Amino acid sequence: MSTTSSNGLLLTSMSGRHDDMEAGSAKTEEHSDHEELQHDPDDPFDIDNTKNASVESLRRWRSAALVLNASRRFRYTLDLNKEENYDNRRRMIRAHAQVIRAALLFKLAGEQQLAFGSSSTPATSTGNFDIDLEKLVSMTRNQNMSNLQQYGGVKGVAEKLKSNLEQGIEEDEKKVIDRKSAFGSNTYPKKKGKNFFMFLWEAWQDLTLIILIIAAITSLALGIKTEGLKEGWLDGGSIAFAVLLVIIVTAVSDYRQSLQFQNLNDEKRNIQLEVMRGGRTVKISIYDVVVGDVIPLRIGDQVPADGVLISGHSLAIDESSMTGESKIVHKDQKSPFLMSGCKVADGVGNMLVTGVGINTEWGLLMASISEDTGEETPLQVRLNGLATFIGIVGLSVALVVLVALLVRYFTGTTQDASGATQFIKGTTSVSDIVDDCVKIFTIAVTIVVVAVPEGLPLAVTLTLAYSMRKMMADKALVRRLSACETMGSATTICSDKTGTLTLNQMTVVETYAGGAKMDVADNPSGLHPNLVALISEGVAQNTTGNVFHPKDGGEVEISGSPTEKAILSWAYKLGMKFDTIRSESAIIHAFPFNSEKKRGGVAVLRGDSEVFIHWKGAAEIVLACCTQYMDSNGTLQSIDSQKEFFRLAIDAMAKNSLRCVAIACRTQELNKVPKEQEDLDKWALPEDELTLLAIVGIKDPCRPGVREAVRICTSAGVKVRMVTGDNLQTAKAIALECGILSSDTDAVEPTIIEGKVFRELSEKEREQVAKKITVMGRSSPNDKLLLVQALRKNGDVVAVTGDGTNDAPALHEADIGLSMGISGTEVAKESSDIIILDDNFASVVKVVRWGRSVYANIQKFIQFQLTVNVAALIINVVAAMSSGDVPLKAVQLLWVNLIMDTLGALALATEPPTDHLMHRTPVGRREPLITNIMWRNLLVQSFYQVAVLLVLNFAGLTILGLNHENHAHAVEVKNTMIFNAFVMCQIFNEFNARKPDEMNVFRGVSKNPLFIAIVGVTFILQILIVTFLGKFAHTVRLGWQLWLASIVIGLVSWPLAILGKLIPVPKTPMSVYFKKPFRKYKASRNA
Repeated sequence: MSTTSSNGLLLTSMSGRHDDMEAGSAKTEEHSDHEELQHDPDDPFDIDNTKNASVESLRRWRSAALVLNASRRFRYTLDLNKEENYDNRRRMIRAHAQVIRAALLFKLAGEQQLAFGSSSTPATSTGNFDIDLEKLVSMTRNQNMSNLQQYGGVKGVAEKLKSNLEQGIEEDEKKVIDRKSAFGSNTYPKKKGKNFFMFLWEAWQDLTLIILIIAAITSLALGIKTEGLKEGWLDGGSIAFAVLLVIIVTAVSDYRQSLQFQNLNDEKRNIQLEVMRGGRTVKISIYDVVVGDVIPLRIGDQVPADGVLISGHSLAIDESSMTGESKIVHKDQKSPFLMSGCKVADGVGNMLVTGVGINTEWGLLMASISEDTGEETPLQVRLNGLATFIGIVGLSVALVVLVALLVRYFTGTTQDASGATQFIKGTTSVSDIVDDCVKIFTIAVTIVVVAVPEGLPLAVTLTLAYSMRKMMADKALVRRLSACETMGSATTICSDKTGTLTLNQMTVVETYAGGAKMDVADNPSGLHPNLVALISEGVAQNTTGNVFHPKDGGEVEISGSPTEKAILSWAYKLGMKFDTIRSESAIIHAFPFNSEKKRGGVAVLRGDSEVFIHWKGAAEIVLACCTQYMDSNGTLQSIDSQKEFFRLAIDAMAKNSLRCVAIACRTQELNKVPKEQEDLDKWALPEDELTLLAIVGIKDPCRPGVREAVRICTSAGVKVRMVTGDNLQTAKAIALECGILSSDTDAVEPTIIEGKVFRELSEKEREQVAKKITVMGRSSPNDKLLLVQALRKNGDVVAVTGDGTNDAPALHEADIGLSMGISGTEVAKESSDIIILDDNFASVVKVVRWGRSVYANIQKFIQFQLTVNVAALIINVVAAMSSGDVPLKAVQLLWVNLIMDTLGALALATEPPTDHLMHRTPVGRREPLITNIMWRNLLVQSFYQVAVLLVLNFAGLTILGLNHENHAHAVEVKNTMIFNAFVMCQIFNEFNARKPDEMNVFRGVSKNPLFIAIVGVTFILQILIVTFLGKFAHTVRLGWQLWLASIVIGLVSWPLAILGKLIPVPKTPMSVYFKKPFRKYKASRNA
C-alpha cells in the first residue's frame, strides 16, 4: 500500500482552480512546475472519473484502503461481479423459464404482495376471453409461428383478446382490471431489500467496535469480580452502552439512506409510455400495461411487455439485454414476436401485448435480481484515500499511546485517582494487572475509533442521497451517483435547442405553398384542392402522430412529438381528413425520420395502381431534392426560377428563429416497387425529382428564465454551447435570444459552425476549433460526439444534453450525460447520468448548483472532522505520555465520535446550496480536498482547543480552585470540565465549518432546520450525559460557573474564526509542497 500517495490530501487541479468552498477568495495561479499537477499513476486513489473506470482500477483502490468495516464502507460501491451474475441469471431463466415462473406464481399466491405497493395479480381465470393464459405465454416465449397461425395470426389473437388492432382496448377501468385478473399485471415481485436488523448486523462488524465490545465484556467480568455487581458493572457497561448507541445510530442513518436509494430506483423504473385505448393515444405507466394493449414503438423505446408485431417499417430490435448477443434483430410478419425489456434500434411499428409481468422472461429476470445502487464516485475514492491516510496516522498514534501507557504502568509511574501507584512489583494481583491492562488497551482502541474516520467516505453517500432527493424536487432524477458531484466540476454544457432552451410548444406561423407566401398560415382558400389533397395525404401518412375525434363531438385530440403535433394541427385546419386518408391509402414502405439525413418518407399505395412517395424534413435539404413545385392552380412548374425565392424564404424564417420544414412528394411507377416483402424492406425510397408542396415555419418560443440561467452559468465559469440539428440561422437567432451569443458580431465561424464543416476537420483541427465553438447547427449525433471528445481532450469537464437514441454515444462519452425526461427515448435515458424531468435548461443549472454544493458540503465536513481528530489525538497523546492517564475516556470519545461521524455529517452534509456557489469557477478535477483555507481554519481551531484543554489538564486543579478538595473528586471535576469544554468547542465549531471562507457563519442557518435541530439535540444530550449519566460517562455534575466557563471556551471559537480568516494563505496549494519530496524520492529511485 502506498503511504506516500496523495490520498485525497495531495491532489491538485489542472483546470478551474479555486482555494475555497464557496466564493474563491484566492484563485490559484498556474504553477510553474506542471509536473507537480499531473495525474499520479502510482496513487490508487487518484481516479479522475469513475464513470468509465476499469474494473482493475476499482479493485486497486479498494485493496489499498484501510478499512475497519468493509461491509459498511463498500456498501454503496459498484458490485464488480454484477455483469457476470446478471449473465448467469439470464442464461438460467432462458433455460428454465417455465419452472421459475411456476415457483414465483406459487410464492405470489401465498404472499399476494408485489413491488411498488400494488397487490399481486397472478392470473386466476381467463374470464371472458377466448384464449388461455398458458397458451399465450407458451406461444410468445417459444416464438411459435404455427400456434400464431392456428389462432388466425395477430388479428385472430386480438379478437380472442377482445382488442382492436387500430383502436386498442376500450378505455374502461373495470375491463382493464378484468384483464389484470385474467392475464396478470405488468409488475414483478421485487427482491426484498435489507431490513433494519441487517443494517444493525453490518454496523457492529467494525473491527474497533468488536474489540471495544470484547474489552467491555472483560472489564465487566473483572469489575463484578473485584467490586461486586452494584458498582463493578459500570465501567464495562458504560462502554457497552456507548458502543450499542453508536451501532444503533449508524444503522438508523444507513437504513434511511437505503430507503432513499430504493425510492429513487422505483422512480427510475417507472417508465411512461403511449398506448392506444379506444382509438385515443394515452400516456400511462409501464406498470399499467395489460394484455391486449396496442402500443406504438419508435426508435429508442423499450419494449414494455411481450407481444406480437401488428405492423412495422424497418423495425429493428436490440435483444442483447435478454439474449446476451449484441446483434440487432429485424422484425416483420415472418418474425413478429417481441420480448419485453429489449430496445427499438430502428424503425417504427405497432405491437399487440400478449404477456406481462412474470409471464415474460424480463419479468422473471427482474424478480430474481436485486437492483445494484452501488457505484464509486471520484470523491468517494479520494475520501477513502484520505481516511486511509488519517487512519494510518491514527493507528500509529494509538500504538505509541498503548506502548507509552504500558511502559509507564509497569515501571510504576502511573497513579490512580487518589494518587496511589497502580503497579507495585510483587504486590499487585494478577487480576488487578489484567483489569488495568484492559483499561489501557481500551483507551488505545478508542483513540483508533476517533482517529480512523470510517464515516468520512460514507458522508459522501449521505450528501449524495440528500442531494438526489432534493434534486428530484428540482426536476432532476439522478441515475448515476457520481454525476451529482462531477456536475460541480463542469466547465461547459453542450445543450440541445428544442425543448431544452425552448418550450417545445410548436405552432406553424408561416407557410409558403403554391409558389408564394400564404397570408394566413392555415387558410386553404387560395390553394388548389389537388395541392391541399397532396399536402393532407403527405402529413397524414408520413407521421408517427395521431388525430382522434371524440365520439361525443368534443374538441379534436392531436398526439405525437411537438413538431408532428404542430404540422398535424396545421394540416387539420387546412381540411385534412386524417382517418379517411388513412383508410383510402396504405403505407407499403417507410423511412422513419432520421437525425443523420434530417428527413423521413413513406411510400403510399392508392387503390391498386398509384404509388406516391411523400417526404418531410429540414427545409433546405428537402428543397435541394426538388425539381418542381405545385403552384396555386395545381399545376406542376419547374423550380429553377423559384429556387432562390424559396431559399431566401427559408433564411428569412430561420432568422426569425422559426424551424423550417418542407413537404414534398413524387409519383412512382408500380412496376418499379419491389413485390416481395424481403425486397421491399431493403428498398431505398427514391428521394430525387421531388415536387415541393409546402414549406412551413414553426415557432418554438424560448423558455422563460433561460436567458437568466445562461447568464448564471457564464458568471459561474461554465460555458454554454448550443448543439442543434436546426438550420444555422435558426440556431443563431435562438442563441441571441437566449444570451448564448451576446451580439451579431460574435456570430462568425468558428463561433457558429455547421456540423458538416466541423466533422470534415482533422482531429487536431477539431480540438483547436472546439474551444471557440458556441453554436453548432445542422449537427448530427456523431458531430455532437466528436465535439464532446475534442472538448474533453482540451481538459474540459463536459455536460451534454440529449434526447434521441443516436445521442447515446455522446451521453455516454461526456463526463455528465443529461437526458430529457419528456422528449427523451429510453435508450437515451439509460445512457445518461441524470434525467432532466421537465426538459428545462434552468433545471440543468440547478444540477450544477447541487454538484457544487455536494463538494462544498463534503469539504465543510472534512474541516469539522479533522479539527476533532487533531485535537482529540494531541490531547490524549500528550496527556498519556506525560501522566499515564487520558482526560478523555473511552465512553466520552465514543460520544465525540458519534457527534463527529454521524450527527456532524448529517448537519453539514445537508446544507442547501446557495447563490454564493455560482460566483466562482468550477471545482477542478484534481482540486485538493483540503484547501489552504481549510488548513488554516482547522489548524487555528485545533491549536486553540489543544492549548486550552492541555492547560486545563495540567493546571486545571489550580485554575478551577480544586486544590483543597478531595484529590480523586477534584480530578474527576477537572476531567469532566475538559470533556465538556471539548464538546462545546465542537458544537460551536460546527457553525464555523458552515462557512469556511465567510466572516458571517450564521448566514442562511435558519434555512437549514436540520442543522439547528442536530446542534440543539447534541447540546441537550451533553447536558444529560454530564448531569445524569455520571457513572456511565465517567463525569461528575458541574456547577453553573463551570458550565458557563465551558460555553465561553466554546464560544471563543467564533471570534477566533473571524481573526483566523484575516490570516492570508499562499496561493499554491499545500498539496504541492507535500508532494514534492515524494516525487523527488520517486524520481531518484527510478533514475
